[in-house]
Amino acid sequence: MEITGKIIAVLPERGGISKTGNEWKMQEYVLETTGEQYPKKVCFNVFGADKIAQFNIQAGEEMVVSFDINAREYNGRWYNDIRAWKVERGTVGAPVAAMGGTPVINAPKVEVPDFSKDSNDPDELPF
Repeated sequence: MEITGKIIAVLPERGGISKTGNEWKMQEYVLETTGEQYPKKVCFNVFGADKIAQFNIQAGEEMVVSFDINAREYNGRWYNDIRAWKVERGTVGAPVAAMGGTPVINAPKVEVPDFSKDSNDPDELPF
């Protein structure tokens, strides 16, 4: 899945040691959708120190975030996990395709017939 918007918050990095003894890091970000009458906010995370450094997400950036959603149960409650696996930075005025929307197609120009000719032609249809 993908979502396009502006990063409005970068939350502190968290980390720890897993049950198997491996170190882990995770950072959460809040994205606000753009181009909608009622913008929505989505909190997503990036898992792994290498991905956090690779993505280098900063507040104020416009981007397209590709993510997976997974739910897990803890003490009888269910929690959603929205994990980003790819980010693409956008710029103002970028083609729509670069922002994850409808692709921009460069089609050849088509000649439009001139309909302003005299309507006294007997072969002309009345509609």
